[in-house]
Amino acid sequence: MTDLVETVTWLVDIPSVTGDEAGLRDAIAERLEGMPQQAVADSLVVGEPREGGVMLVGHLDTVPLQGEVGATLEGDRLHGLGATDMKGGLAVMIHLIEALGPEKVTCVFYAGEEGPLHGNQLGRVLDEAFWLIRSSAAVVLEPTDRAIEAGCQGVINADVVFTGRPAHSARPWLGENAITKSSEFLAFLGALEPESHVVNGLEFLEVMSVTAAHGGVARNVIPGEFVMNINYRFAPDRSHDAALARIHEVCARADRIEVTDLAPAGSVDTDHPLFEALIENTGAPLRAKQGWTDVAQLSSAGLPAVNFGPGEPSLAHKPGESVRVSDLDWAYGSLLDLLR
Repeated sequence: MTDLVETVTWLVDIPSVTGDEAGLRDAIAERLEGMPQQAVADSLVVGEPREGGVMLVGHLDTVPLQGEVGATLEGDRLHGLGATDMKGGLAVMIHLIEALGPEKVTCVFYAGEEGPLHGNQLGRVLDEAFWLIRSSAAVVLEPTDRAIEAGCQGVINADVVFTGRPAHSARPWLGENAITKSSEFLAFLGALEPESHVVNGLEFLEVMSVTAAHGGVARNVIPGEFVMNINYRFAPDRSHDAALARIHEVCARADRIEVTDLAPAGSVDTDHPLFEALIENTGAPLRAKQGWTDVAQLSSAGLPAVNFGPGEPSLAHKPGESVRVSDLDWAYGSLLDLLR
C-alpha cells in the first residue's frame, strides 16, 4: 500500500485552490474506485449509506499559492501548499478507508471551505447525501498539533464604513477626510483585549480585527469614503443575534455597518463516547478550537464533531507550509485504533 508520505505528496501535487477542486475530487474518486461513491458538485462522499457510522470530514481546497509549486520532503517535514491545511488530513482519511473499508467508515471530501460560507459545499453534501446526518459522530481532520480541539468559533465579516466629503488635497478644509475620521475608532479597536469565554471547561478568546481596508480615488483627492473589513471571532456560547449585536456595539462610531458573511460557532461535544475514547486512548490534550472549522456546520446538522488531524494550525495559510511525517503516522494510528 502507498505510504502516507507518498499520498500527501500526490495530493499536494494536484492543485486545488478554492474554486478549482474538481481535479482533486476526481483523482481521489479514481484512487478509491470500487467503493460506494456519490459526487456532489465539486465534492465527494465515499462510504456505504448506513445509520450510526463514523464520518471523517476534510476539505479539498487550499488558499492561493504563496511559494514554490509541488511537495518536497526535508527530514521529518513534508513541505507544500496544503500540506498541513489540510492534505495531510485527507491522506489520513484515504488510508483509513482503504484499511477499514467503506462499510466501517465514511469519508466526506468537500470543496469551498477556505472561502465564504455561501461557497462551502459541506452543507450541500449533507443535504444531498442526506443519510450522512444519521451518522453517530464526525471527526474533522483539520490540523490540531497532536491535540483534540473541541467546538469552534463563529465568524462575522462586516464592512465598516466611514464617510466624509471629497475635496482637492490642496484645500482639505473644503472637505472631510474619511480615513482620518476613523482614527479614534482604529485606536479603540486596537486597544481591545481578547475576551475570554469558558464553554464546557474550555477557554475561547473572542477577538475583533481589521483585516482589509480601502479608501480614496486618487492621490490628490481627499477621500470621501473609507471601508474596513472587520473580522469578528465569537465564542460558541454567543448566539448569532448576540454576536451581531456585539459587532454593532463595538463599531458604533462608524457611519455604516454591513455584515457580509456570518458563519455559526460549533458546539463543544466532548462527552460523546467516541471522543471520550479518543481522549483516553491518545492521551492528547483537549482544548478549544481558536478559529472556525466545519464542526460548526456539523453541529448545526445535529452531528457531534471534533477536530483531530495532523499538522500545526500555526502553519496554515503561511508560505513554506509543512507537516511532520511523524504527525501523519500518529494521527493515522490513533484513528485506526479507535475505529477498529
